[in-house]
Amino acid sequence: MTSPLELRHLRSFLAIADTRTLAAAAERVHVTQSALSHQIRALEAHYGLALFERTRGGLKFTAAGERLLALARAQLPAIDDAERDLLRMKGASGGTLRIVLECHTCFDWLMPVMDEFRRRWPEVELDLVAGFHADPLGLIDEGRADVVIGSAPGARGKALAVRPLFRFEILAVLANEHRLARRKRLEAADFAGETLITYPVPEARIDLIRELLAPAGIAFERRTAELTVAILQLVASRRGIAALPNWGVDNYVSHDYVTARPIGAGGLWSELHAVLPAALAGTAYAEDFVGIVREICAGRLAGIGLL
Repeated sequence: MTSPLELRHLRSFLAIADTRTLAAAAERVHVTQSALSHQIRALEAHYGLALFERTRGGLKFTAAGERLLALARAQLPAIDDAERDLLRMKGASGGTLRIVLECHTCFDWLMPVMDEFRRRWPEVELDLVAGFHADPLGLIDEGRADVVIGSAPGARGKALAVRPLFRFEILAVLANEHRLARRKRLEAADFAGETLITYPVPEARIDLIRELLAPAGIAFERRTAELTVAILQLVASRRGIAALPNWGVDNYVSHDYVTARPIGAGGLWSELHAVLPAALAGTAYAEDFVGIVREICAGRLAGIGLL
Protein backbone atom coordinates (compact mmCIF):
# COMPACT_ATOMS: atom_id res chain seq x y z
CA MET A 1 0.00 0.00 0.00
CA THR A 2 1.37 3.39 -0.96
CA SER A 3 1.30 5.75 2.00
CA PRO A 4 0.72 9.50 1.64
CA LEU A 5 2.34 10.17 5.01
CA GLU A 6 5.31 12.51 5.03
CA LEU A 7 7.46 13.99 7.76
CA ARG A 8 5.57 17.28 7.47
CA HIS A 9 2.35 15.47 8.38
CA LEU A 10 3.92 13.95 11.48
CA ARG A 11 5.27 17.33 12.58
CA SER A 12 1.83 18.82 12.04
CA PHE A 13 0.27 16.18 14.33
CA LEU A 14 2.68 17.09 17.11
CA ALA A 15 1.94 20.79 16.65
CA ILE A 16 -1.81 20.16 16.82
CA ALA A 17 -1.40 18.03 19.94
CA ASP A 18 0.50 20.87 21.66
CA THR A 19 -1.68 23.79 20.56
CA ARG A 20 -5.16 22.25 20.01
CA THR A 21 -5.94 24.78 17.27
CA LEU A 22 -5.23 24.77 13.55
CA ALA A 23 -4.16 28.41 13.55
CA ALA A 24 -1.54 27.95 16.27
CA ALA A 25 -0.35 24.63 14.85
CA ALA A 26 0.06 26.14 11.39
CA GLU A 27 2.13 28.93 12.92
CA ARG A 28 4.28 26.35 14.69
CA VAL A 29 5.11 24.43 11.49
CA HIS A 30 5.44 27.56 9.32
CA VAL A 31 2.53 26.98 6.94
CA THR A 32 -0.76 28.79 6.43
CA GLN A 33 -3.87 27.56 8.21
CA SER A 34 -5.45 26.71 4.86
CA ALA A 35 -2.41 24.64 3.86
CA LEU A 36 -2.59 22.70 7.12
CA SER A 37 -6.32 22.14 6.66
CA HIS A 38 -5.60 20.80 3.17
CA GLN A 39 -3.03 18.37 4.60
CA ILE A 40 -5.56 16.99 7.05
CA ARG A 41 -8.39 16.72 4.54
CA ALA A 42 -6.14 14.86 2.10
CA LEU A 43 -5.17 12.31 4.77
CA GLU A 44 -8.76 11.88 5.91
CA ALA A 45 -9.87 11.33 2.32
CA HIS A 46 -7.11 8.75 1.76
CA TYR A 47 -7.88 6.72 4.90
CA GLY A 48 -11.63 7.37 4.90
CA LEU A 49 -11.47 8.30 8.59
CA ALA A 50 -11.80 11.53 10.56
CA LEU A 51 -8.61 12.47 12.40
CA PHE A 52 -9.96 15.22 14.66
CA GLU A 53 -13.10 16.42 16.37
CA ARG A 54 -13.80 20.06 17.22
CA THR A 55 -14.60 20.62 20.90
CA ARG A 56 -14.87 23.64 23.19
CA GLY A 57 -11.35 22.91 24.35
CA GLY A 58 -10.02 22.84 20.78
CA LEU A 59 -9.19 20.01 18.42
CA LYS A 60 -9.43 16.50 19.84
CA PHE A 61 -7.83 13.52 18.15
CA THR A 62 -10.07 10.64 17.09
CA ALA A 63 -8.82 7.08 17.52
CA ALA A 64 -7.36 7.28 14.00
CA GLY A 65 -5.71 10.60 14.79
CA GLU A 66 -4.27 9.25 18.03
CA ARG A 67 -2.70 6.37 16.11
CA LEU A 68 -0.92 8.75 13.75
CA LEU A 69 0.07 10.98 16.65
CA ALA A 70 1.67 7.96 18.34
CA LEU A 71 3.59 7.31 15.14
CA ALA A 72 4.83 10.91 15.09
CA ARG A 73 5.96 10.74 18.71
CA ALA A 74 7.77 7.46 18.11
CA GLN A 75 9.49 8.31 14.84
CA LEU A 76 10.33 12.02 14.81
CA PRO A 77 12.81 11.97 17.72
CA ALA A 78 14.71 9.13 16.03
CA ILE A 79 14.75 11.00 12.71
CA ASP A 80 15.97 14.19 14.36
CA ASP A 81 18.69 12.28 16.23
CA ALA A 82 19.82 10.62 12.99
CA GLU A 83 20.07 13.95 11.20
CA ARG A 84 22.17 15.40 14.03
CA ASP A 85 24.44 12.34 13.83
CA LEU A 86 24.94 12.95 10.10
CA LEU A 87 25.97 16.52 10.87
CA ARG A 88 28.44 15.22 13.44
CA MET A 89 29.94 12.95 10.79
CA LYS A 90 30.59 16.05 8.71
CA GLY A 91 32.39 17.59 11.67
CA ALA A 92 29.74 20.31 11.91
CA SER A 93 28.72 19.87 15.54
CA GLY A 94 31.46 21.36 17.74
CA GLY A 95 31.29 24.89 19.04
CA THR A 96 30.28 27.23 21.82
CA LEU A 97 27.08 29.07 22.69
CA ARG A 98 27.47 31.81 25.30
CA ILE A 99 24.03 33.22 26.01
CA VAL A 100 23.12 36.69 27.25
CA LEU A 101 19.60 37.43 28.47
CA GLU A 102 18.24 40.91 27.90
CA CYS A 103 14.90 39.77 29.37
CA HIS A 104 15.70 38.40 32.80
CA THR A 105 12.36 36.68 33.34
CA CYS A 106 13.59 34.37 30.56
CA PHE A 107 15.36 32.34 33.25
CA ASP A 108 11.96 30.80 34.01
CA TRP A 109 11.97 28.88 30.72
CA LEU A 110 15.64 28.87 29.72
CA MET A 111 16.66 26.02 32.03
CA PRO A 112 14.55 23.33 30.28
CA VAL A 113 15.74 24.74 26.94
CA MET A 114 19.36 24.33 27.99
CA ASP A 115 18.71 20.82 29.33
CA GLU A 116 17.20 19.72 26.01
CA PHE A 117 20.00 21.38 24.03
CA ARG A 118 22.67 19.60 26.07
CA ARG A 119 20.90 16.30 25.44
CA ARG A 120 20.94 16.89 21.68
CA TRP A 121 24.37 18.56 21.39
CA PRO A 122 26.56 17.33 24.25
CA GLU A 123 29.71 18.35 22.37
CA VAL A 124 28.69 22.03 22.21
CA GLU A 125 29.81 24.11 25.16
CA LEU A 126 26.78 25.97 26.54
CA ASP A 127 27.15 28.82 29.02
CA LEU A 128 25.36 31.87 30.41
CA VAL A 129 26.99 35.29 30.51
CA ALA A 130 25.93 36.45 33.95
CA GLY A 131 24.91 39.92 35.10
CA PHE A 132 23.03 42.92 33.76
CA HIS A 133 24.52 44.55 30.69
CA ALA A 134 23.76 48.04 29.39
CA ASP A 135 24.56 46.92 25.84
CA PRO A 136 24.13 43.14 25.50
CA LEU A 137 24.71 43.20 21.72
CA GLY A 138 28.04 44.87 22.37
CA LEU A 139 29.19 41.63 23.97
CA ILE A 140 28.80 39.93 20.58
CA ASP A 141 30.87 42.67 18.94
CA GLU A 142 33.55 42.16 21.58
CA GLY A 143 33.57 38.38 21.13
CA ARG A 144 32.33 37.78 24.68
CA ALA A 145 28.92 36.31 23.78
CA ASP A 146 27.35 34.30 20.96
CA VAL A 147 23.59 34.70 21.43
CA VAL A 148 21.54 37.54 22.87
CA ILE A 149 17.91 36.82 23.72
CA GLY A 150 15.96 40.05 23.77
CA SER A 151 14.45 42.67 21.50
CA ALA A 152 15.30 42.94 17.81
CA PRO A 153 18.35 45.16 17.25
CA GLY A 154 18.59 48.28 15.17
CA ALA A 155 21.42 48.81 12.70
CA ARG A 156 24.74 47.44 13.96
CA GLY A 157 28.27 47.73 12.65
CA LYS A 158 28.76 43.97 12.68
CA ALA A 159 26.68 41.57 10.59
CA LEU A 160 24.08 39.96 12.82
CA ALA A 161 21.38 37.40 12.20
CA VAL A 162 18.02 37.80 13.93
CA ARG A 163 15.82 34.77 14.62
CA PRO A 164 12.29 35.58 15.85
CA LEU A 165 11.08 33.60 18.85
CA PHE A 166 7.67 34.71 20.14
CA ARG A 167 5.52 37.67 21.18
CA PHE A 168 4.07 38.06 24.64
CA GLU A 169 1.96 40.41 26.71
CA ILE A 170 3.41 42.62 29.43
CA LEU A 171 1.10 42.91 32.44
CA ALA A 172 0.94 45.47 35.22
CA VAL A 173 1.55 43.70 38.54
CA LEU A 174 0.09 45.17 41.72
CA ALA A 175 -0.44 44.29 45.35
CA ASN A 176 -3.85 42.72 45.88
CA GLU A 177 -4.79 45.68 48.10
CA HIS A 178 -3.56 48.35 45.66
CA ARG A 179 -6.06 51.09 44.78
CA LEU A 180 -5.81 50.12 41.09
CA ALA A 181 -6.21 46.38 41.58
CA ARG A 182 -9.95 46.47 40.84
CA ARG A 183 -9.45 48.09 37.45
CA LYS A 184 -9.95 45.86 34.40
CA ARG A 185 -6.87 47.42 32.84
CA LEU A 186 -4.38 50.20 33.51
CA GLU A 187 -3.75 53.24 31.34
CA ALA A 188 -0.66 55.43 31.16
CA ALA A 189 -2.16 58.03 33.52
CA ASP A 190 -2.62 55.39 36.22
CA PHE A 191 1.15 55.16 36.65
CA ALA A 192 1.52 58.87 37.48
CA GLY A 193 3.17 59.32 40.87
CA GLU A 194 3.59 55.58 41.35
CA THR A 195 6.86 53.77 42.04
CA LEU A 196 7.76 51.52 39.12
CA ILE A 197 9.86 48.51 40.17
CA THR A 198 12.10 47.26 37.36
CA TYR A 199 15.28 45.40 36.63
CA PRO A 200 18.42 47.60 36.76
CA VAL A 201 18.55 48.27 33.02
CA PRO A 202 18.39 51.53 31.01
CA GLU A 203 14.89 53.00 30.70
CA ALA A 204 15.11 52.72 26.90
CA ARG A 205 15.02 48.93 27.29
CA ILE A 206 11.86 48.89 29.42
CA ASP A 207 8.82 48.55 27.15
CA LEU A 208 6.36 50.22 29.50
CA ILE A 209 8.51 53.33 29.81
CA ARG A 210 9.61 53.49 26.18
CA GLU A 211 6.26 52.70 24.56
CA LEU A 212 3.76 54.23 26.99
CA LEU A 213 4.96 56.37 29.87
CA ALA A 214 7.66 58.46 28.16
CA PRO A 215 5.51 59.39 25.12
CA ALA A 216 2.67 60.39 27.46
CA GLY A 217 4.97 62.46 29.68
CA ILE A 218 4.06 60.49 32.80
CA ALA A 219 6.17 61.24 35.87
CA PHE A 220 6.94 58.30 38.17
CA GLU A 221 9.47 57.08 40.68
CA ARG A 222 11.68 54.12 39.88
CA ARG A 223 13.17 51.39 42.06
CA THR A 224 15.22 48.45 40.83
CA ALA A 225 15.77 44.84 41.87
CA GLU A 226 17.84 42.18 40.12
CA LEU A 227 15.62 39.15 40.73
CA THR A 228 12.05 38.58 39.54
CA VAL A 229 11.09 37.12 42.92
CA ALA A 230 12.46 40.24 44.62
CA ILE A 231 10.39 42.48 42.34
CA LEU A 232 7.26 40.47 43.14
CA GLN A 233 7.98 40.61 46.87
CA LEU A 234 8.29 44.39 46.69
CA VAL A 235 5.03 44.60 44.75
CA ALA A 236 3.21 42.34 47.23
CA SER A 237 4.55 44.54 50.06
CA ARG A 238 2.98 47.60 48.38
CA ARG A 239 6.32 49.21 47.57
CA GLY A 240 5.31 49.87 43.97
CA ILE A 241 4.01 48.51 40.65
CA ALA A 242 5.86 46.31 38.17
CA ALA A 243 5.38 45.43 34.51
CA LEU A 244 6.38 41.86 33.71
CA PRO A 245 5.79 39.24 30.98
CA ASN A 246 2.64 37.19 31.40
CA TRP A 247 4.57 33.92 31.80
CA GLY A 248 6.65 35.42 34.62
CA VAL A 249 3.66 36.22 36.84
CA ASP A 250 1.06 33.52 36.07
CA ASN A 251 2.08 31.28 38.96
CA TYR A 252 2.07 34.14 41.47
CA VAL A 253 -1.32 35.39 40.29
CA SER A 254 -2.86 31.90 40.42
CA HIS A 255 -1.75 31.65 44.08
CA ASP A 256 -3.26 35.11 44.88
CA TYR A 257 0.16 36.51 45.76
CA VAL A 258 -0.27 39.54 43.48
CA THR A 259 -2.76 40.91 40.95
CA ALA A 260 -2.01 41.35 37.23
CA ARG A 261 -3.86 43.60 34.80
CA PRO A 262 -3.52 44.37 31.05
CA ILE A 263 -2.01 47.70 30.08
CA GLY A 264 -4.02 49.72 27.58
CA ALA A 265 -7.06 48.74 25.54
CA GLY A 266 -5.16 46.33 23.30
CA GLY A 267 -2.59 45.27 25.86
CA LEU A 268 1.12 46.05 25.87
CA TRP A 269 2.92 43.49 23.73
CA SER A 270 6.58 42.83 23.12
CA GLU A 271 8.68 40.37 21.12
CA LEU A 272 11.66 38.18 21.86
CA HIS A 273 14.36 37.43 19.29
CA ALA A 274 17.61 35.53 19.29
CA VAL A 275 20.43 37.63 17.88
CA LEU A 276 23.73 36.04 16.86
CA PRO A 277 26.61 36.59 14.43
CA ALA A 278 25.62 35.76 10.86
CA ALA A 279 28.42 33.17 10.58
CA LEU A 280 27.22 31.33 13.68
CA ALA A 281 23.60 31.42 12.50
CA GLY A 282 24.50 29.05 9.67
CA THR A 283 25.52 26.25 12.04
CA ALA A 284 23.12 23.39 12.72
CA TYR A 285 23.47 23.57 16.50
CA ALA A 286 22.73 27.30 16.66
CA GLU A 287 19.64 26.92 14.50
CA ASP A 288 18.55 23.95 16.62
CA PHE A 289 18.93 26.06 19.77
CA VAL A 290 16.48 28.59 18.31
CA GLY A 291 14.12 25.77 17.38
CA ILE A 292 14.26 24.32 20.90
CA VAL A 293 13.39 27.71 22.40
CA ARG A 294 10.35 28.01 20.14
CA GLU A 295 9.32 24.39 20.70
CA ILE A 296 9.58 24.39 24.49
CA CYS A 297 8.12 27.86 25.01
CA ALA A 298 5.15 27.13 22.76
CA GLY A 299 4.40 24.09 24.88
CA ARG A 300 5.02 25.61 28.31
CA LEU A 301 4.12 29.30 28.19
CA ALA A 302 0.46 30.31 27.96
CA GLY A 303 -0.57 33.42 26.10
CA ILE A 304 2.38 33.72 23.71
CA GLY A 305 2.44 33.68 19.93
CA LEU A 306 5.27 32.26 17.85
CA LEU A 307 6.83 34.70 15.39
